[in-house]
Order: sequence, then structure tokens, then C-alpha cells
Amino acid sequence: MMRLGAAVLLLGGALWNAGAVAQTQADQDKDLDLIPKAVQQETTNTRVAAPKAIDTASRLYLENAFSVTSLRDQPVVPAPGPRPFNWQERLFLDVRKQWRLASPLTFTYSGRVNFRAEDDLSFPTHENVINDLREAYLGWQAWDRTYFDLGRINLKSGVALGYNPTDFFRTRAVVEPLSADPTVLREDRLGTLMLQAQQLLEGGSLTVAFAPKLYDPSPIYTNIDLPSVDPMLDRTNAQNRFLAKGSLNIGERFSPELLVYREGSQTRFGTNLAESFGQKWVAYLEWSGGRRASLVDDALRYGRDTGTLPAHAPGVIPESSHESFQNELAIGASYTTESRITFNLEYHLNQAGFTQADWRNWFAAGHDGRPVASPIVGELWYLRNYALDQQQPTGKHSAFLRADWVDAFIPKLELTGFVNVDLYDGSGLLQISADYYLSDHWTVGGLVATNFGRARSDFGSLAQAANFMFKVARYF
Repeated sequence: MMRLGAAVLLLGGALWNAGAVAQTQADQDKDLDLIPKAVQQETTNTRVAAPKAIDTASRLYLENAFSVTSLRDQPVVPAPGPRPFNWQERLFLDVRKQWRLASPLTFTYSGRVNFRAEDDLSFPTHENVINDLREAYLGWQAWDRTYFDLGRINLKSGVALGYNPTDFFRTRAVVEPLSADPTVLREDRLGTLMLQAQQLLEGGSLTVAFAPKLYDPSPIYTNIDLPSVDPMLDRTNAQNRFLAKGSLNIGERFSPELLVYREGSQTRFGTNLAESFGQKWVAYLEWSGGRRASLVDDALRYGRDTGTLPAHAPGVIPESSHESFQNELAIGASYTTESRITFNLEYHLNQAGFTQADWRNWFAAGHDGRPVASPIVGELWYLRNYALDQQQPTGKHSAFLRADWVDAFIPKLELTGFVNVDLYDGSGLLQISADYYLSDHWTVGGLVATNFGRARSDFGSLAQAANFMFKVARYF
């Protein structure tokens, strides 16, 4: 817990001394200023005000990002290849655009063309050019307050910032991120090919979405085997998936949301709640639950089904095919100081995550001088990579603190920081980023991230110790 306190003090000290307000997007309903920033950014992907089809705003920018990674010399459990890069150069063109094709019909596109070079990539090769097709869909306003969308859609759900148990379409969707900030990952990930229908009601809203299975489940991708122009629908459409969610306006500022999600043969339920208290506090809760196996069992089953792990090989740590009702929870609060800096503090529960016994077994199985090429080492790290691919915490209990400060120290300087801590061992991830807006068209920035903790801990055992990035962006 001392490590948790030190990380919180470090983050708070870097962001507390402010005299400006963290900016939020303007909204016709002033009460929305009380909702956490990520909630305002269309977290439910539901049209709650003006129809989305009439919003023809676009965003186009060119960015260059250079990153350097610091690796640990001798992790307790050696990490098999591919190891994180030592340096990476990324130049990409990012486009978000909506076109009105006819009065009730629109087309939305969101994508990023990446040109990348790394110390572990040959040049030239197809892996130097990667196209991320995030969204491409047709939108149709069939009747008043009735909307249909068809195509690849980044459907988001949830009110929390650090972890979203009800964001069911997050799995396998993140590709080559530049930041570990969960609010950034939600926006930059791949969408899912689906049909979505939305109905706005007098007292709430209803959304229904169906995503068909188009491919069998595929192995987990690495940073050196990403396809160049393939939309990677095998990541997002490997199961039949159905989602229904509805919100109900009970009070002036209270609109609970209920969700039912079906993937393959598993059904999960969820809810999102948010309530403001005065002008400074917002409390929120996000929960989902359903019958499923543990993270260890899910990972081993997926690895064997996709051919990454031997079909009949025993697990390196104890496993069980037993399924039980597992809860996922994010509960938190947003607070705005007198100087109007917004902090978000959250507690996260992933009941299917590693138990303390799982962590002990994981380190015991991998630390006895095993070579990097050992199948046991490969299987141990596969469990961790599977959790990352599914975008769920490896451990059961964690805490998350995030802060935003716009016009920090000087005008047009924005600072953002967060710390994510495993409450079992006190290890965590700390990231602080800065962006300076030179003009309406140019931005320069940087990012520092570090995994801290003891060698035998969740984050302290990762091969990457720290990451440093410098970036320049040109907006059009």
C-alpha cells in the first residue's frame, strides 16, 4: 500500500497546482458538465440529444511520434519474443469524417494509416505500413427518433474511465496503441461489423446491436505480425454477438442503463449508474456479471483452440473447467477542485482475474532458471497476453486515479496523468502526458510511462520498465 500512496502523491503533486479549468466539450444541456469527461465523449454510443446523422464534423491530422523503451535486464520470468521494441518511429494520417449522402442517409469513416519503423522490424516490408479501419458504416434515420447503422462500428458502453465492465465490444480491438490511457484506447480501437438500431423514447432510449460470426477465433497478434491492409475482422467478428441496452430517465439527473449481452453460448448482464452531488462531485458505478470460467481457464482454452498452445498439454498452473457467476465492477467518483481540476478515483474488480494463489503459482513455475524458449515460459506469458488482448485486468482488485489539467502553468498546455495499481502487490502503471497547442494547426507533446513494483509483482514483472515518447501533430 505504500507503493500505492507514493504513486498517488506523485501523480497528484504533478497535477494539483492549477489555476485553470479542465475544458470539456460544449453541450446544450449544462448538467452534462457534471458527468465525467469520458462519459461526455459518447461512451454509450447512444443518440441522447441531436441525431448523430446531422453531425458532419470531421477531424484530419498528421502525426509523427518517436518512442524509446527501457527494458528490464533480468525479469524473474524471462519474456519470450517478440520483446518490446527499443525504439519506434510512427508517422500516421488519422481521419474521422462523416458524409451526408441524402437527407436521411450518412456514411461515417474513421481510420488511420500508419508508417512505422522499429529496431526489430526489417525495412522495407509490408509491416512498415498498417491501415487501421476503425469505423465504416451507413447511418439511416428511418423515422423520427429511429436510427439504423450498418457496417463497422465502435460501439462503446460504460460510465467509468479506467475499466469498463459493460464495454463488451472492447475485446481484441486495440491495435498498436501509442498511449495506455483507457480513454484513448476506447476511441482508437477497431470497431465491429454489426447492425445497430436505436430508438429514442420520451423517458429514455433503447439500443439493439447484432454482430455476426464471420471467422473462427484466430491466434493473438503480436506487434511484428500485423497485416498491412487486412481489416482484421477475425479479431472482432469471431462469435455471434448480441447486445440490448436501454436507459430510463427516473430523475432530472439520474438515468440508469441496463444491458443484456450474448456472445456464443454465454450471457452477461450489466448496468451503468451515475449521480451528481452538488457542483463538484459525481459518483458512478458500472457492473456486469455472468457465468464464465476464470481468466486462467479462458486463456488456456483459447490458446488450445487457436493452436497456439498444445491441444492436450497440461496447464503450467492449476486450472479448472468449472464455470461460476463472475462479477466485474468499476465504482468511482469525479471531483472538481476550487481551481477546477477534475480528478477521477475508481476501484476495479475482475472476479475472474488472478487470485493470490495464481500469482504464486505463476512465479513459481517460471523463475527456476528456465530459458526464454521454454514452452512453460511461453505458456505463462500467454496467460498475461490473453488478458491484455481481452482488455481486462490480470489481477482481481485494482485502483485507478486520473487527472486532467488544461492551461496548466501556461495557456494552451494540457497535462493528463493516471496511475493504475494492483491492490494485491502494490505494483502499477504510471503515465503522464503533456500537449502544447502551438496554434490551431500545430501541437507538440510528450509522454512518460513506467511500470513500477517489486520483481515478483504484476507490473514489476513486465519486460518493459518505461516508455518515453515525443510527438508532433499537424491538424487540417
